[in-house]
Amino acid sequence: MEIEKIKGIIEAILFASGEVVTKKQLALILEISIVDLEKIVESMKEDYKAEDRGINVIQVEEGYQLCTKKELHDYIYPVIDKRAKPNLSNAALETLSIIAYNPRITRAEIEAIRGVSADGCIYKLLEYGLIEEAGKADLPGKPMTYKTTSEFLKMFGYSSLNDLPELPKYKLDSNRQIVIDELVEEDVEENVGENVEEKNIEKTKESIDKN
Repeated sequence: MEIEKIKGIIEAILFASGEVVTKKQLALILEISIVDLEKIVESMKEDYKAEDRGINVIQVEEGYQLCTKKELHDYIYPVIDKRAKPNLSNAALETLSIIAYNPRITRAEIEAIRGVSADGCIYKLLEYGLIEEAGKADLPGKPMTYKTTSEFLKMFGYSSLNDLPELPKYKLDSNRQIVIDELVEEDVEENVGENVEEKNIEKTKESIDKN
């Protein structure tokens, strides 16, 4: 089958589906390997860029979805997008971040990190479909664990959780407060620089006194 025809079929499937279609499904329908499918989809992405098209193909975990380009949102929203948008509080965003970086985390573990109850936040995130239950933990009482969903990835523009920004390294000081290692290193470098300057000044003064 010609590549251009395969591209047309992929575009039609994704358009008609309106949601994520797995690579495995597409490969089975087209009777091609997943490796070949990935190459063709990458070519499609380049086609959409080169032709300044209004749509694009995004990868969500192990699947693809057809969507409009983000930069065209202001033109599309007034016409068709009347859906309620998730209104997330800072507390909900904090809880969502904790779950994203700690898949299969329990409610108790979330509350231990935040220091407050997470009931309301978890309920809201479940309602918006940004998190889901991930099975029982092998702990006393078999508490439920949670993980983020593909809706979370789409909302924040990630292909997978591997795309999440790397967290800064930290350690606790004597007061059990978080100290960012990078900041500590910068302070150390600055202090070293100051000590060197002080020593140079002292040496200069000694030289002047001798003369």
